[in-house]
Amino acid sequence: MTKGVFITGTDTEIGKTVIAGGLAAMLKAAGVDVGVMKPIASGGVEHEGRIVSEDAIFLKRAALVDDDLDLINPLCLRHPLAPSVAAEIEEVTIDLRQIDAAFNQLGRKHEFIVVEGVGGIAVPIGGDLLVAHLAQRFQLPLLIVARPDLGTINHTMLTVAFARSFGLDPRGIVLNGLRDESKGLAEETNPKEIARMTHLPIMGVVPFDVRLQRNPPDSAFLSQFMDEHTELGVLANILNPPNGHPLR
Repeated sequence: MTKGVFITGTDTEIGKTVIAGGLAAMLKAAGVDVGVMKPIASGGVEHEGRIVSEDAIFLKRAALVDDDLDLINPLCLRHPLAPSVAAEIEEVTIDLRQIDAAFNQLGRKHEFIVVEGVGGIAVPIGGDLLVAHLAQRFQLPLLIVARPDLGTINHTMLTVAFARSFGLDPRGIVLNGLRDESKGLAEETNPKEIARMTHLPIMGVVPFDVRLQRNPPDSAFLSQFMDEHTELGVLANILNPPNGHPLR
């Protein structure tokens, strides 16, 4: 079975790519042969005559891999919508066999795979299929990315409950994008309350930093930043017992 983690979020634009890339960068710096994957992306941009995912570019650079973008991101849609809607508009068929083949190829090549979902876990990807079904196919534990401010308790608890209803295995939560100017009582108390209500560890509260928005990213900076502000290395060690390259 492929070792890795599936990263989902409580919403879109929640910072999943930054957290996924940061974890991949940490693993790479620790000597782990890490691969990255964005199975489905929407809101792609035109690059050299094809539509590509900026998220996939970010992940590829963060992990310092030479895998082709078509392998990292087998399906990229142009419109920034739910994949099911974008695919219908663009008259594209969602072929999960293509995604399965890419995942299996990456799993044979790398010892650990960081997979980033699209949108939240209940986002439709085609027909009756949701992102949760995609996570089921990969059989990977989940890391949930949430925002740190008021309202996040509800969104995070709903995401955890929905994931568990599909038999998925959430292992931890990262609160991402904390801004100094908006930090208040909610941001101070949310981590403890979310951990209490979900029975999941808070693996970090990541502050907003404009340097995290750069694409392509600086892998060394990403690794150091995530090491300072998260316990993702602990999660990686649990999911992939290290062979001479433990993460802190």
